[in-house]
Amino acid sequence: MHLLAAQPGGIADGSEAVDLAQSPADMVVLSAADSELSCLAAAYRSLAGDGFPSLRLANLLHLGHNMSVDLYVESVIGHARLVVVRLLGGRGYWPYGVEQVAGVCAEREIPLALLPGDDQPDAELSALSTVGGEAGHRLWQYCVHGGADNAAEFLRYAAGLIGFATPWREPRPLLRAGLYRPGAAESTLEAIRGQWTAGAPIAALVFYRALVQAGNLAGVDALVGGLAAAGLNPLAVFVSSLRDPVAAAILEEVLAAAPPDVVLNCTGFSATPPGAASNAKGGILAETDCPVLQVVFAGSSAEAWRQGLGGLAARDIAMNVALPEVDGRIISRAVSFKGLNRRDRLCQTDIVAYEPLADRIDFTCALAANWANLRKTPPAARRIALVLANYPNRDGRIGNGVGLDTPVSTVNALAALAGAGYRVDDIPAGGGQLIARLLAGPTNDAGALAGRSISEKLPPADYRAFFAGLPATVRDEVNGRWGEPEDDPLYRDGGFAIPVFVCANVAVGLQPARGYNIDPAASYHDPDLPPPHGYFAFYAWLRESFKAAAVVHMGKHGNLEWLPGKSLALSADCFPE
Repeated sequence: MHLLAAQPGGIADGSEAVDLAQSPADMVVLSAADSELSCLAAAYRSLAGDGFPSLRLANLLHLGHNMSVDLYVESVIGHARLVVVRLLGGRGYWPYGVEQVAGVCAEREIPLALLPGDDQPDAELSALSTVGGEAGHRLWQYCVHGGADNAAEFLRYAAGLIGFATPWREPRPLLRAGLYRPGAAESTLEAIRGQWTAGAPIAALVFYRALVQAGNLAGVDALVGGLAAAGLNPLAVFVSSLRDPVAAAILEEVLAAAPPDVVLNCTGFSATPPGAASNAKGGILAETDCPVLQVVFAGSSAEAWRQGLGGLAARDIAMNVALPEVDGRIISRAVSFKGLNRRDRLCQTDIVAYEPLADRIDFTCALAANWANLRKTPPAARRIALVLANYPNRDGRIGNGVGLDTPVSTVNALAALAGAGYRVDDIPAGGGQLIARLLAGPTNDAGALAGRSISEKLPPADYRAFFAGLPATVRDEVNGRWGEPEDDPLYRDGGFAIPVFVCANVAVGLQPARGYNIDPAASYHDPDLPPPHGYFAFYAWLRESFKAAAVVHMGKHGNLEWLPGKSLALSADCFPE
């Protein structure tokens, strides 16, 4: 076993032992919240000197390995005069650390405050603390309310507990939720409306109050600017939590005063109360009756994201994907990552801040604009694509699905769209007729293309314009594997044959094969095989020629998710994007 230097800007998963390389100090504060540590470090810079006690700050996420805990307890904790630990999730979140810290503090008579990481009391942590009950409660309340002023008072009060005489004030509550406008100390709805474009859709942006408290707002500011650039009116609202009744009530009032056309939610977890009825799922945001996009502020570094194929670390998947999906969120992209802002030499800790990625901001804001505009488009003007799978690449496997009659389901969906006001003409009489119409045109059976009727075609100039807009890495991979567009089997008579038939504003098509002239079973699941030009031409036609507002994959899953790239939190170079 060996020790590694802690890597700033990311979350350690405890699989490696790290050395935080800190010297002893009078006061030690541990927390898993970078925003809290950043706020305390900033407050300490204004207090240090004139005999004020020394301070060390450390992120608990770097102390997941038992060896890391042992080293830190021996080299730092054991020499302190006061130790404060903020634990979200209670003792079970950091059991070995609590045991070792409490043990050495008891042995050396070091005052210890184990505080809940949220605003709910924890009797077990209180029982393990050795500072007085009143002192522990006051320290906790400074953290619960947060902000620069409370951080400074937290340090003053903590210094007083170890004999440094300095005046302090009681914790002061901050707003649980409120409006935010970049560059403004305070904001009102009227002031925000003054910056809006008349008639543009409203995009509500909901994010954690902790980012305001820590001044860690680069990602939020970038989203506000990106939404405005995408033609939306941004309405930024911070909340302590979507499950905080006070914050939820304030947010509800704001959204009622300015009803949004789309919501971008940057908070994690699920907002659905335990045991809630099905009509209560999603909390306040669900009541807006508009699309809610889940936007990820990742806890990992941008470098780790770029290098990995998973897209997000396990914690981010749980907090920003799995649990928000309980509320029906539409998962968008990771737009911001944790990066090293600077090294705080006084507290000997790395101050971490969110660093937005411009192209992920732009993608997410454009996606939000698409959803908002779709909501304002009457059904009769909406254009929809229904795509059936075709795997393996034989005509006898068109629209297959395990336990589902996909062709009949597609016919039923066409009828339902027509009944909902969509323009749908010439609906097939049944599943058999739908398959017959698909078989009359091009399919993935390359050997049977001759003589097929081609009703829809993408001209080569249109395809090359689309292809030129893709990232260079994507173009190089496709050309390197498949050659020129004209070499593709779907390129027929001066253009790409599109496997689709059109019923007014609804197109029914087949997802193209991932490759040709190779084993279809192997190619279907090959994570490194780029799709050929015909694959791109199909989606280029849907997007640019047919101008589909939405694509629905019918029945069995297709192969889009198995294209080269990340599993989620896609980058511009990921083929599914």
